[in-house]
Parts: sequence; structure tokens; C-alpha cells
Amino acid sequence: MPHYRRFQDISVSEKLLNSMFLLMIAVAYLFALLHMYYAHEGRDGEAGLSVKDVMIAYHGSHDQTRLGAAIKGSMGANLPSAAAKNDILDWINLGAHEDDYQTRIRPIFENNCIACHSVDSGMPIPSLESFADVRALTHTDTGATIPTLVRVSHIHLFGIAFILFFVGRIFLLCEMPALWKRVAVIIPFAAVLIDILSWYITKSIPGFAYVVVISGGLMGLSLWFQIGVSMYQMWFHQKHHQGEVT
Repeated sequence: MPHYRRFQDISVSEKLLNSMFLLMIAVAYLFALLHMYYAHEGRDGEAGLSVKDVMIAYHGSHDQTRLGAAIKGSMGANLPSAAAKNDILDWINLGAHEDDYQTRIRPIFENNCIACHSVDSGMPIPSLESFADVRALTHTDTGATIPTLVRVSHIHLFGIAFILFFVGRIFLLCEMPALWKRVAVIIPFAAVLIDILSWYITKSIPGFAYVVVISGGLMGLSLWFQIGVSMYQMWFHQKHHQGEVT
């Protein structure tokens, strides 16, 4: 039977390199979860992140505007007070007239939002620099636009593919039945593809938000499994050469 390269075959320096990479990915994933939480939580008007928040993010909330959804969600944390938040929401509900905007709303945006929500910032988020910019966001919330989903999709697919490939290459040095290993390295790639495809379906069928959550969770669990098993076998696992471990 041929001998396959395993963790016991690599040097301590390579183990340290692999370990630092896996730890960095683990920490980065935790921050990705925090970013997802703060980007979507509260869209349904309730504290915390729920499946309904995910539905609103992709399908929209047809009983509120894009600006209103953002104010109730992640953008609300950037406002100085609950009173400022209520002022903007009241202005939207009363028809979003320009006179009220100039006297009450524009100063709030200028003091708290324009630094990011401007053309000069270079950030891929709507501008709030003029009344016309803001007024365009007071229409019915239809969720993420197709151009936005395409932009985020290609970033995710390129970036996550590299991460999963390198984590998987390290994981292949583990000792375990070949079938387990093959399934473990395929699952996160399949989960990411299903997750991203579900974004587009959720735009039309809001119930598909459950698939977004499940597939995203499956990708995360499979990534943590590969990192955890790799770290354990790299430093603590005893040498075994039994069974098929290709």
C-alpha cells in the first residue's frame, strides 16, 4: 500500500505555518459572522438577527422603504439618538418632502452619514449627499438589487474558493477514512454555491431565506470541522497507518 503524506511527515516549521493560517481564517470567519449580524439584524424592527431579517435583505420589505429598512437595521447604530432615528422615519412616512428634509433631515445625514454615504468615499453604498439621492431611497424596499448581488457574488466566489482550497489542502493531511475526507472537502464548496444561488431565488421567493441560512450554516460548520480536526491531528494525534486513508 502506498504511503500518503500526513501531518507526521511535515516539519515543525510547516506545522506552525499551517496552524497560523488556520487560526487567522478562524478569526476572520468570526469577524465575518459579526459583520453579517450587524449588516442584517433589526431589519424586521426587532432586536437580533432572524430569518425574517434575511428575507428583507434579499426580497425586501414591501411595506417599508429602502431608507426606512436601513434606519431600522444596520444604519440605525450610526445615528446619534433614537430621536434622530424617529425624525427620519417620520419624515419618510409623511411623504419625504424637500422642505422638511432641508430643515430637519439633511443636518442629521451631514453630521453622521455623509462621510461614508458619498461619492468621494468610494464605498459601494448609496449616496446621501443630496435630496435627490435620499428621495430615491424612500421608495418601496425591494431588497438587494441584481447588480449588487452580482458584485457580492463574484467577490464571495473568488475569495471563499481560495480559502476553502487552502484549508482543504491542509485537511487532506489528516488520517481518516478516504470517503469521510472526500465528503468533508466537497460540502463547503457545495454549500457556498447553494447559498449564493439562494440569494437570487429569495429575491422572488422569500421563503428561500431558510435555504440561505441553512447553507451558510453548513458551510461554516464544515469549515470549523476541517480547521478543528486539522489542528488536533497536527499537534496531538498519534500516528496510525490502518485502513484506507487516501
